[in-house]
Amino acid sequence: MKIRRYILTAALTLLSLCALAQTTSQDYQRRFSNLVSRVGYDGVGLETLLDSWEKELPEDPYLWQARFLWCFNRAQTVSYIQLDADRHLGKDPILPFTDSLGNRSNFFEDVQFDPDLFAVAEQAIVKAIQLEPGNLDLRLAKIGSLILYERESPDMAAAELGGLIDYNFISGPKWDYAGSTVSEDDFLALCQEYLFRFYRLGTPAATEAFRSLSEKILKYRPGNPLFMNNIGSYYLVFKKDPKTALKYYNKVLKAHPDDFTAIQNCILLARSEKNVKLEKKYLAMMVKHGPDEAEREKAARRLEALNKK
Repeated sequence: MKIRRYILTAALTLLSLCALAQTTSQDYQRRFSNLVSRVGYDGVGLETLLDSWEKELPEDPYLWQARFLWCFNRAQTVSYIQLDADRHLGKDPILPFTDSLGNRSNFFEDVQFDPDLFAVAEQAIVKAIQLEPGNLDLRLAKIGSLILYERESPDMAAAELGGLIDYNFISGPKWDYAGSTVSEDDFLALCQEYLFRFYRLGTPAATEAFRSLSEKILKYRPGNPLFMNNIGSYYLVFKKDPKTALKYYNKVLKAHPDDFTAIQNCILLARSEKNVKLEKKYLAMMVKHGPDEAEREKAARRLEALNKK
């Protein structure tokens, strides 16, 4: 009986220590967030807190995530530039301006990075991923940071996302994102969010990444309407090739006649080409398959107006 009582006591002690460690991690996370909210990432006390955290819990992935955030934000220098453009690296102007002669001169926020601090941030997020490989938040944080850092030519970001896509479909890991289990549809939707960042950048390297990564996903999931639409938009917007774009949109509509994105893109394509007959065709599809009453009514009014001409 004494032996059994000792074993039980030891087990309870071990459980208490584990609970304490978990509480300590949560406490550090809470203290880090509170301190950032009060003093910002450049504020006094953050480095001391992170050093204490590392000393007590060096294998805590949340420590390394916090170090990543600390270094990544401190690496940035924000300035403002004046350009004769409607967009800059996918961003709208913070202050649109036109002078008295009608010349456009917009002000944009521009972010530059200290390469040494950025390298330390990347080392930290890599360490966090190694400690918690199934955490999709961490992997996407790395990709997002690379997109911002590389600016016009997000080659490393594209390679990172491509590797993530391959790993997902070849190895089939169980992902966690924002505390929830990730389904395949969830994973693809998150990939699309990052592909859209490449799309918005609009630079040659970014648009090629948008195309090639969409095609990579289609190799694993042929005919997926989300990424078939991407390829259509690549040809329509960036290659100015409406004929090829229409082929992709029609492939989507053949399998998914109610796909709103494909129908809407076909309407816009027809309108830009001033092809009334083609626009009528897709307006009729929108009247039938529109996602809500407002879209169906709008399409019906436009179709009626075209039929009266």
